[in-house]
Amino acid sequence: MAEITAKLIQELREKTSAGMMDCKKALMENDGDIQAAADWLRQKGIVKAASKAGRVAASGLVTVVKGDNMGCVVELNAETDFVAKNEKFQKLVADVAAKAAELQGDFDATMAAVKDDIAATISTIGENMTLRRIAKVNGDKIFTYIHNALVPGMGQIGVVVAINGTDEKIDEIGTKVAMHIAANKPEFMTVADVDPVAVEREKKVFIESGATAGKPENIVEKMVEGRIKKWYGESVLEEQPFVMDPSKSVKDVVAEANGKLAGFACFVLGEGIQKREDNLADEVAKMLG
Repeated sequence: MAEITAKLIQELREKTSAGMMDCKKALMENDGDIQAAADWLRQKGIVKAASKAGRVAASGLVTVVKGDNMGCVVELNAETDFVAKNEKFQKLVADVAAKAAELQGDFDATMAAVKDDIAATISTIGENMTLRRIAKVNGDKIFTYIHNALVPGMGQIGVVVAINGTDEKIDEIGTKVAMHIAANKPEFMTVADVDPVAVEREKKVFIESGATAGKPENIVEKMVEGRIKKWYGESVLEEQPFVMDPSKSVKDVVAEANGKLAGFACFVLGEGIQKREDNLADEVAKMLG
């Protein structure tokens, strides 16, 4: 039996937002395996899929930038919300994004180019800052969207989406698709992009939830097929009902504009970052004691 440490419980709690006692029990039932424990919590109906669970936020800004047939989304973190409102920090974010576009979204090259600027801003403002991540997409047409904008082009959620094609109709739906991504946060662009291991895990979670108990094999097969289709509709961008017309899928809307999705990236500020780790660790340690 693996040792169920405070750190393991803490990690599972971040991943699923389940209660600490539930996380401890899930880990004990699954020999300390984080993914198996997360699936166990879902099977028991304690949490939703990890991709939909709430995550601890961090401060800073997300921004988007476009170049020739390419777009980048950039996240720069700071310690407090107050810094995000600082004009010097906002200028740093804009400068970093411009450099990221110039360097075609290469994180290492961008970091090397802006590290002195980041250090100088840290020295001026007196708060730690980190260039966390950069994502790039390429395509014929690039569209961006910022949700909860603090200032124009910078906010809490940033989306960049690339659509191939030359039809002017694409220009009419491109930003709407970006807005859809911000609202629905798909994990994959197409069904072909889905890891087969993830599909099998989803089937296992569904079956072990008890939903198919006592059903004939042919009925179970249809139920599982229906569940996977529903999961695709939740997780795959092309298969999701379009937020502005749910009678159509995103794939249908793009196809009607004579376009084809080429790529997307969506950053949620602070997604997956834990704050006040020491306090939470102490809380978990007390529970274990």
